[in-house]
Formats: sequence, structure tokens, C-alpha cells
Amino acid sequence: VNLADAYDEIEVEILPEEELDALGMGAFMAVSRGSEKAGKIIVLKYNGGKPDQKPHVLVGKGLTFDSGGISIKPAAGMEEMKWDMLGAASVFGVMNTIAELKPAINVIGVVAAAENMVSGGATRPGDVVTCMNGKTVEIINTDAEGRLVLCDTLTYVEKFSPASVIDIATLTGAIVVGLGHHATAVYANDDELQQQILSAGQATWDRGWPMPLWDDYKDQLKSPYADFRNVGTRAGGSITAALYLSEFAHNYKWAHLDIA
Repeated sequence: VNLADAYDEIEVEILPEEELDALGMGAFMAVSRGSEKAGKIIVLKYNGGKPDQKPHVLVGKGLTFDSGGISIKPAAGMEEMKWDMLGAASVFGVMNTIAELKPAINVIGVVAAAENMVSGGATRPGDVVTCMNGKTVEIINTDAEGRLVLCDTLTYVEKFSPASVIDIATLTGAIVVGLGHHATAVYANDDELQQQILSAGQATWDRGWPMPLWDDYKDQLKSPYADFRNVGTRAGGSITAALYLSEFAHNYKWAHLDIA
């Protein structure tokens, strides 16, 4: 269903790859440029509250297929990587539900849509790119692509002066090792926001588990060539991924749901 056609309450704007490049989204483009299918950011606005009410923003990882890029995934199970857009699907589902329920709040859904493929134009391990906020990243592993499309998107949503930002992403295999297939990992830079998400999860039986964003883990992201690298070691892989994203969420209340 086309949400914009189905609901008058939903406004849609689509930013093409050319505009993302012009905005300086070097991390997003590092993923998207390897595919012949151009990446996009899709913005869905629901204005149910007062005009001066700050919106709550939902950001979804929309990797329509993830080959791993040059850091290519094993063949076994790669067909499942068409599901690497489940964060984006979650955002679309929430916006559909909001349009039906019509709550008196302002909500913006933002989908970072791209495909991670292998080609002559694909990003190489060791490349350094500049993100939209000016920070530089050494790309150690091109299969850690979700955090690259998300980090520039998290910078982009600052323009909305959000009351809160929650990103939803099938981000790491590491969290499956840590929590299995039942709980969602809930990270946040604001304790109240984290607790609200955990309480909502208990009430709806979509349970989450609180995870740390401790500075102790940041050493894993140090790079001699850039502000940081895009992966740490195997230890605490979901935590270091969340810490990477947190570097782009200093200017608002933010939570990250690792739903892998």
C-alpha cells in the first residue's frame, strides 16, 4: 500500500542519491555506490500534534540486500539478507498504524534505503570517508554497512529538532549471540527514554533488554587514520556498533534498537 495515497495524514519526501551525495553523506554513499540501484532516504511525516510540538523521529535501516560488499558474506544463508530491511519495515508499519490511530502527536519516519553490493565502484576495506557531520571513518569491514547508512541519517534528522530519535536496525549478528532470538537490545543516551521503551515492550510482549553505552568499549573504535573505525573486535560487537552510532546522536535524546 502506498502510504501517501492511502492516508491524507502522511506526507512523503524522497531524497535521491544525488542529493545525499550533495549533502556530504560520505558514509551512506560508501555503501550505496557499490550497487547499480541508487540509494534513497525516504521521509514520512505525520502531523497529528500542534505545529510547534517537536516530533518524535523513527529511523529504519533499509538494506534491501546485503552481500557484505567486498567483505563478502559466506554463501550459506546469504539469501536471507533480503531481510536486512526489517528496521525500515518496522518504521513503515508504525507509520501505517499511526495513520490509522491518529494520535495527537507529530511523528516522522525516516528510512535509509540502500543495497550493499560488490562491484568495481564498491568501497574497499581501508578506505576513509567523511560523514555528513564532518567526522571521518576508516572502513575496516564493508559488511558493517548498516551503521554507515544510519550514521549519516542520524545527522540528517537533526534538522527536525526532534523530541526523541529511535533507530531500528538488524544491525549485528553479535546481538544474536548475546540475547538470542527473543529480546531486542535497547541502547539509549537517555535513561528515561530507555526505560519508556523497555516498559512499552513489557506491556506489549515485544520485550527489550537494556544494554550499556560505556566509554570503556570506545578504545575498540580508535583508528590511526580517522576519527574512528567502523568496527571493533569480536568482543561486545553490538555494543561497539551502538557506540559508533552514538557519536552521531549527541544533539538529541536517542535510542537504538538492535533487532537482528
